Amino acid sequence: MVVRYHLVIQLSIDASEGMPVSEVSESLSRRQGPLRIALFGFGTVGSSVARILTESQPHGLKLTHVFNRGVERKRVDWAGADVVWSEDADAVLQSDVDVVVELAGGLEPAGGWVRKALDAGKSVVTANKKLIAFHGVELERLAAAKGGHLKYGAAVAGGIPVIPGLEQGLAGDRIERIEGILNGTCNFILSKMEDGEDYAAVLAEAQAAGYAEADPTEDVGGFDARAKLSILMRLALRLEVDPEEIVPRPITTITAVDFSYARDLGCTIRQVARAEQSRGQVAATVGPMLVGARSPLAWSRGTENMVIFSGHYGGDVVFSGHGAGGHPTAVAVVSDLLALAHGSRRVEIPSAPAKVSGEFEVPHYVRFLVKDRPGIVAAITGALAEEKINIRAIVQKPGFPQDALPFVVTVEPCKSSALKRALERVRAMEWMIVEPLDLQMLE
Repeated sequence: MVVRYHLVIQLSIDASEGMPVSEVSESLSRRQGPLRIALFGFGTVGSSVARILTESQPHGLKLTHVFNRGVERKRVDWAGADVVWSEDADAVLQSDVDVVVELAGGLEPAGGWVRKALDAGKSVVTANKKLIAFHGVELERLAAAKGGHLKYGAAVAGGIPVIPGLEQGLAGDRIERIEGILNGTCNFILSKMEDGEDYAAVLAEAQAAGYAEADPTEDVGGFDARAKLSILMRLALRLEVDPEEIVPRPITTITAVDFSYARDLGCTIRQVARAEQSRGQVAATVGPMLVGARSPLAWSRGTENMVIFSGHYGGDVVFSGHGAGGHPTAVAVVSDLLALAHGSRRVEIPSAPAKVSGEFEVPHYVRFLVKDRPGIVAAITGALAEEKINIRAIVQKPGFPQDALPFVVTVEPCKSSALKRALERVRAMEWMIVEPLDLQMLE
């Protein structure tokens, strides 16, 4: 396997000073005072970053510009009289700012702003997980070539120092598996549903609280967590993957009856992002899963995030905390800014391109909804037997009508592809009302 190293430290020699460019920039920073910072985006996170910079006045940092569309409606007095408020992105990028903090999100126009800033030799701090997931390798190369830095500690798990922890604390280990709750919105919804609340009502509550967008598809469909997982795979597993190869599954298929059955099985349900590298194969997936009640993942509630890294030498390491909201994410952004101001450099982490499958060999929970009649269990058992899948348990609760009867089959560890083939046979049978719900079980 050919391993590529993405250097984030510019090592070319400046002719006038005879020292590495990184040392020249640090020397200039010391002579010229604090880093001049431009915020691109003044929403929930951007305003929180401005609050910290204004109220705490971290040493070596100075907010000088704010860019936002319709900026007059965003202007606040407490940010300081000398802050320049602008609707002209190019004018801010061409100014004397040292660091652009991109908090608008999405691939464009944010990607264009980041590229222009890096191409001009400026550094960039961003919380944009989608941009880093799809273009992080390219942007790190650009930063290195132009003498700037790209930092994105806020892109995964908000205020939890997962990325700095990987770069500084776990770089000496060989991480083999990642399991995590990476989306605070889904965790809020599912932990409320665990307590008996209805999905639609909880989603509305999350939207009112600002945890979920008006269109919640990115969160509940698993796309947000997928982007974050691909970033962690590059830093932890050292694999460059196309996020599109990770197939997410939505939480919208989960109902109250699934939580009831999960409790009977000593479990609960969480949206989990997981990836592993084993015997030369790479597998990754995002979706709702059953987790044991004793698992740390079951303890994560509300908007909390949690990530578990399993290392070959160091064993399991757990990161946990608030992953959503303006203030926690702003803390991560300001921490990145302070690292730049004080000359902190990222550890060089090698990574190589890799193809991803969704093939895990784990137990599964399968919930069926059927029109009851004789022979259903035999048909399901037969379809599973054809794929050499062993049944662990069949669970059926009383009190449901015969024309809409839910029941659950759990199976012993099997390949995801084998179970998919078995369920394709079952799905075509006339007594099925909806497609079977298949959830991985983490043990």
